[in-house]
Amino acid sequence: MNEFQLYFKIGYQHIADFRGIDHILFVTALCLRYQFPDWRKILVLVTAFTIGHSITLALSVFNVVNYPVKWIEFLIPVTIVITAISNVFVKKFAFKTRFPVIYFFALFFGLIHGLGFSSYLKSLLGTDRGIVTQLLAFNLGLEVGQLLIVTAVLLISFIFVGILKISRREYLLWVSGGIFALALQMALERIPS
Repeated sequence: MNEFQLYFKIGYQHIADFRGIDHILFVTALCLRYQFPDWRKILVLVTAFTIGHSITLALSVFNVVNYPVKWIEFLIPVTIVITAISNVFVKKFAFKTRFPVIYFFALFFGLIHGLGFSSYLKSLLGTDRGIVTQLLAFNLGLEVGQLLIVTAVLLISFIFVGILKISRREYLLWVSGGIFALALQMALERIPS
């Protein structure tokens, strides 16, 4: 296996790891308001998040940005809490705004999540300065894993809303409430001392 494939696989596995449920919860909360026909909006949303986490991941790996890990570990579930709360304000599902606020949430919160990934990636890369290929491969792996999570969320939403005919708003509120509770517990456990 070449180096690109190796880092792609590491990035993918990092996202798909259920032990690190915070990223799965965030992506779920982010995409929950959408359905399959909204795929273009979801693509923009996920891309905004990817751009955010790619920027801080690169800045951190190249030692441009340094931060206390305990604060990032606390802020990640806070981003999930805020995203889950934002779903409460979705009353109609006609998304006509070209750049809804959720896109900016995704971009900004992506910056925080990227810092969370960076300590993991830095431990893999060590002090090697020629890391652009590894960084790109890792990010692409993250993106593919993230798109699989989005697809799973959309399939589950389709089953509940499309097949079982549960009210879309009730489904959004119910799942967002569960995500909120889990993320709040994680945030409270991670409050920096």
